[in-house]
Amino acid sequence: MSRLSQLKKRLADIDRLEKQLQYLKELSEIEDDEEFQREFENELRKFEGDLEDLELKASFSQPEDEKNAILSIHPGAGGTESQDWAEMLLRMYLRWLDKKGFKYKILDLQPGEEAGIKDVTVLVEGPYAYGYLKAERGVHRLVRISPFDANQRRHTSFASVFVYPEAEDLDVEIKEDDLKIDTFRSSGPGGQHMQKNETAVRITHIPTGIVVTCQSERSQYQNRMTALRILRARLFEYYKEKEREKLKDIEKEKGEIAWGHQIRSYILHPYRMVKDHRTGYETSNTEQVLDGDLDEFIRKYLLMQIRKGSKTRGKN
Repeated sequence: MSRLSQLKKRLADIDRLEKQLQYLKELSEIEDDEEFQREFENELRKFEGDLEDLELKASFSQPEDEKNAILSIHPGAGGTESQDWAEMLLRMYLRWLDKKGFKYKILDLQPGEEAGIKDVTVLVEGPYAYGYLKAERGVHRLVRISPFDANQRRHTSFASVFVYPEAEDLDVEIKEDDLKIDTFRSSGPGGQHMQKNETAVRITHIPTGIVVTCQSERSQYQNRMTALRILRARLFEYYKEKEREKLKDIEKEKGEIAWGHQIRSYILHPYRMVKDHRTGYETSNTEQVLDGDLDEFIRKYLLMQIRKGSKTRGKN
């Protein structure tokens, strides 16, 4: 039923674009009228944007693209600076999710000692959540005057963003003997100071060393089930990357949250600019980007991937 609903929406989008195109043709035939010319230009821009969005959705050819996503943010070296940057990224993504109408739930959040976060995992629910968010996977670099430095010096901070498709119905085998399951008291407000029972769950997948935690649910059983969902998604991506020989080990990316590996730079001093190093797209409106305006960055990256795929198919 979910797949049927998505296909019906796709057909409705195509029908709407056909009507837009017909309206544009009618406007283009009206001459010597500035008002109609302005309307034509506005409608044309809207049509081009809608057509590009449809192209992006049509490019989601992998079975995991239409699935929910699990978003994870980890600060790099640098203590409070990087932890604060990780929290800024979390805010940015939550704002983007709100604007796009995706539902989300913070499954695990480890606050920093002074400020920021040490680690966060978010479940994002909605059609093509993974298809869109996979464009954000990589290292994000921030350059700014540090609010934590009394001498007002410029600091560079790094944080990594990992995105996995929720993989409940994909072919990922998890053996009970491969799991080490620990329980502990939930942390944070209303957590260790009030929670007397060990409801939080940490699961270690022994063969790969992947560790997941969940403490957002009220019961240990619910946290365990949610943690297994995260683990399944992590394992799906781990094995997929390994099979394609893109990475020897997906977790090794975590050791390279530093210079030379960033996908995007956010510069707040001495000038203001956000630049994606994969596509070359940049903007000086840093406040808008950090407030969740990520559509153009995601669109540029996904369209670049479409064109690369088309060139590869053409050569073959």
